[in-house]
Amino acid sequence: MKEGKPIGAFCIRSKTRRVVIIGNGISGVTCARHLRKRDSSSHITIVSGETKHFFSRTALMYVYMGHMKYENIKPYEDWFWQKNRLELVQDWVTHIDFDKKELQMKGQPLLKYDILVLALGSKSNMFGWPGQELKGVQGLYSYQDLQSMEINTKGCQRAVVVGGGLIGIEMAEMLCSRHIPVTLLVREQEFWGNILPLEEARLVGHHIREHHIDLRLGEELDRILDDGNRSVKAVVTKAGEEIPCQFVGLTVGVSPNIDLVRDTQLEVNKGVLVDEFFATNIPNVFAIGDCVEYRTPPPLRRPVEQVWYTGRMHGETLAHNLAHEPVPYKPGPWFNSAKFLDIEYQTYGQVPSKWEEPVTSFYWEHADGRKCLRLLFDKQTRKLQGVNAFGMRLRHDFFDACLRQNGTVEEVMEQLHQANFDPEFYDRHYAEILQKFNRQFGTNLQSPEKKKKKGLLALFGL
Repeated sequence: MKEGKPIGAFCIRSKTRRVVIIGNGISGVTCARHLRKRDSSSHITIVSGETKHFFSRTALMYVYMGHMKYENIKPYEDWFWQKNRLELVQDWVTHIDFDKKELQMKGQPLLKYDILVLALGSKSNMFGWPGQELKGVQGLYSYQDLQSMEINTKGCQRAVVVGGGLIGIEMAEMLCSRHIPVTLLVREQEFWGNILPLEEARLVGHHIREHHIDLRLGEELDRILDDGNRSVKAVVTKAGEEIPCQFVGLTVGVSPNIDLVRDTQLEVNKGVLVDEFFATNIPNVFAIGDCVEYRTPPPLRRPVEQVWYTGRMHGETLAHNLAHEPVPYKPGPWFNSAKFLDIEYQTYGQVPSKWEEPVTSFYWEHADGRKCLRLLFDKQTRKLQGVNAFGMRLRHDFFDACLRQNGTVEEVMEQLHQANFDPEFYDRHYAEILQKFNRQFGTNLQSPEKKKKKGLLALFGL
C-alpha cells in the first residue's frame, strides 16, 4: 500500500455498480443521498431490519414523551426514496459472504453487491450483571428499544436507571414525563464525571435533583432481582442497598455493533478497522458511523467516535470517495451538543475532565446555576484549546474557526459577541463574562460597544 492510499482499493468505477449499505442511520443514509447526487447510474440499496425508513434517533425520546409521533421524526417523506431511486429493504442481514459478494438475510433472497458499506451502528453495553436478561431490563438505542420501553413501563411504580451519561439522563427524563419516580445510579462521584470538569458536573447534578430525580453518586449496580416470574422486582447496589423497581434502564454507554462481522476475514477490534478513507482490509468494503474504529485516528480524535455529527461527516466523505478521487477524512475540531433536561450543552475542541500545566481555564457561571462558560487554553501561547457552554446556545462556526485558526483566548473573548445566537447572551451575559475574565487574568479587554464609545469620545476630545 502506498502512503496516503486506501487499504481496500476503490476498484470498481463502472456505471452499473450495485452499492449496498447495511444500516439506515444517519451515516448510511447520508452516504446514500450524497452518492446519488454525485452518481446517477449506480443501483443503491439500503438494508435495515430496524425500520424501513430513516428516522431521527435523537428524537426517539420525544415519541415516548408524547411530544411527537413516529411519522414526525422521519426527516424525509416516504416518497423521497423512490423518487431518488434509493431502494429500501427492511430485513436483518444474517451473513455476509465477502468472497461471493452477497448478503444472506432473514426473510429476503440473497442480495449481491459490488460495493458494500457497513453502517452497523451501536448496541447498548451489557456487562453481565446477574438478572440483566429479566423482563423490564433494557437499554435505549433502537426503535425496538423504544417499543420495549412502552411495554416495560406500563404500570411501572418505580424505575432505576444505571449510568451517568447522555442516554441515562434522556431515559430518566422520559420516565419523569410519565410521572414514574426514577433513581439514577452513577458510578462516578459526580454526574458524567469522567467527561465533564467538576463545576459543570455539579451544575448538571444540581439540575437533575431540581427535577426530583433521585441521583445517587458513587453508587454501582451489583445485581437485578427476579420477582419469581422472570420480571424485575428490585436492584441491589454494591453497597448492599435493595431498591424496589419494575423497570431497569441499562445506559452505561454503547459499543460498535459488529457481531455480524466479528468472526470473518474482516479486520475488527473494538469496531471495524478502517483507514482515513473508511476502507477496510477487504477491497470495496467500507465502514462508517458508530461501528468504525480508526486504525490511525485523526488529530485530537479518539479511535471510536459514536456521535451523530461524525456519522453524518463519515457518510458525506465516503459518498465523495465512491464517486470521485478519494480524499482522506479530515473532520477538524471536535464538537458535540446535547441536552440535560432543560439545559443545552455544547462543546468544541478539547475539554477533558482534568488538565495539567501549561493548560489553564477560565470559568464563568451565572447566578441562576443553569448557565456557564468554560474556555481552556495554553497559558504560554494563549491558544484556545476547547470550550464548554451550558444553558446558552452559541454558534458552532465561530468556535470552529477560532480553533482551526489557532485563535488566542484574548481574541476569542473580545470577539465573543460574534458567537451570539440567543439575544439574551449579548445583552445579559457578555459584559459580565468579559469583566470576570479581566479580573481573573489582569487584562483590560473591552466589548465592541465600549471601544466604539471610547473612539467617539476621543474623536470629540472628551
